[in-house]
Amino acid sequence: MRHSKIGCVFSYPPARLRRLIHWRGQSGCGHAMKRLLISGALVLAACGAMAAAERPATIYESVPALTPENPIDELVFARLQELNIQPARLCSDAVFLRRVFLDVIGTLPTGIEAEQFVLNRDPNKRRALIDRLLQREEFADYWAMKWSDLLRVKAEFPINLWPNAAQAYHRWIRASIKDNLPYDRFVRELLTASGSNFRVPPVNFYRAVQNREPQAIAQAVALTFMGTRAEKWPASRLSGMAAFFSEIGYKPTAEWKEEIVLFDLAKTTNRLAQGAAFPDGTPARLSAERDPREVFADWLIEPKNPWFTQNIANRVWSWLLGRGIIEEPDDIRPDNPPSDPKLLAPLEKELIASHYDLKHLFRLILNSKTYQLSSLPRTDNPAGAAHFAFYPLRRLEAEVLIDALDQLTGTTENYTSAIPEPYTFIPGNVRSIALPDGSISSSFLEMFGRAPRDTGLESERNNRPTAEQRLHLLNSSHILLKIEGSRMIQDQMQTNKTPRQIAAAMYLRILSRFPTGNELKTAETYFQSANLKKRQAAVDLAWALINSTEFLYRH
Repeated sequence: MRHSKIGCVFSYPPARLRRLIHWRGQSGCGHAMKRLLISGALVLAACGAMAAAERPATIYESVPALTPENPIDELVFARLQELNIQPARLCSDAVFLRRVFLDVIGTLPTGIEAEQFVLNRDPNKRRALIDRLLQREEFADYWAMKWSDLLRVKAEFPINLWPNAAQAYHRWIRASIKDNLPYDRFVRELLTASGSNFRVPPVNFYRAVQNREPQAIAQAVALTFMGTRAEKWPASRLSGMAAFFSEIGYKPTAEWKEEIVLFDLAKTTNRLAQGAAFPDGTPARLSAERDPREVFADWLIEPKNPWFTQNIANRVWSWLLGRGIIEEPDDIRPDNPPSDPKLLAPLEKELIASHYDLKHLFRLILNSKTYQLSSLPRTDNPAGAAHFAFYPLRRLEAEVLIDALDQLTGTTENYTSAIPEPYTFIPGNVRSIALPDGSISSSFLEMFGRAPRDTGLESERNNRPTAEQRLHLLNSSHILLKIEGSRMIQDQMQTNKTPRQIAAAMYLRILSRFPTGNELKTAETYFQSANLKKRQAAVDLAWALINSTEFLYRH
């Protein structure tokens, strides 16, 4: 992989890309190389001629003065000035639209949405768009997917929740996000719930831990809600925290695979023997009648707790900005300090003041100029990334990518599960971000690095591009058939549209922006000079744009 200073990423150098295109033309897909050279040019067009560190603004940037929008910007820009790092320009309206759709709801804007937003002259349109996206149904779908990765919502081995429980758990997570349940209440319900795994979904937090020993449960709690890896703690510290989870009991029922999770009074001697202590070293005062999980949860969600608020503030920042103020976001420890401690503190204060309203924190970050910076750096300083001098390029997650392809082409995916029907309900016409169970998957999702949901680590998801992925996008019948039979192509053929009109419509649908004059000219020349029908030229154009870095990456 080659990475240029301005942040453009190619999975292959241009010469290799053209050879792949030539191979695609010879592999039985029905295209001669001369009809596809234009595709290679279009794949490279997004990043061409922009290598200089100091350069005029591109179509991906806007030129207004970079003035702070809120306290986040004041802190970030002041720190960049201290370090003599020049921040990127603001991103263009088209880039912002696409970015915020993908970051907030995991969904591409439609061509109509893109056109209306770009042409809208309201100076407050970005703020208004953020508010609308936070209320959309896809917001709950997308963030339920993210939380299901961390909470290990998976019916099959090695988590073994069983389909009924996994789907109930997912429904509860999604409903909590949709209803904007305060984060402290969300966590407390997960930690203190008792009852049936089918009827009281939060109890599945404990059932999703592979090892039911108290130490393993304590490690899962610390990782998920404190952002720290307790397996690295001294043994006495871990055992002190584990004592809070030593009295959890599990009882089967007459219903197959149903299990009751409860506070087991018969295990009260475990706690006394181990000596419960909070992770900060404070001994716990426990009574035999009270579930020790409640005592721990009350300690954890206290605003003054040094881990709880910091962890979720850092995670949300990482989800939206591509890296945490503490990086990795689930590896908080004394020898892994924040890149800017002053930046993390106000985020924590905002969360506490809003009573742990995560949408409030989303809104604050998304409206900042820091979030809205271009992905084209204006500095060679390697510290620029850690101090958020530009928006980082990130490949779309597997679920988001296949949903985008299905949205563009009007197609759906075929899912399978290791646990067959009727035990697993495998839905039809459901977007990948809305799948309720990590056991329900497809070959595309596995190939493109979907999180296996085995450990709850952020790093389980693999977004690094591979040769296999590039070949699949460039050369597979799976992708080509989606494009050739797509509603997008049919729509362009229904009326007597000119090549320029077809190109403009497809750029808006696929890249969420209008094409440049040069791009229009190149596409028009290809439509008119190539010895092929207009429909085939449109298919080639769609194939080229879908294989571009601009489509495959957040930018």
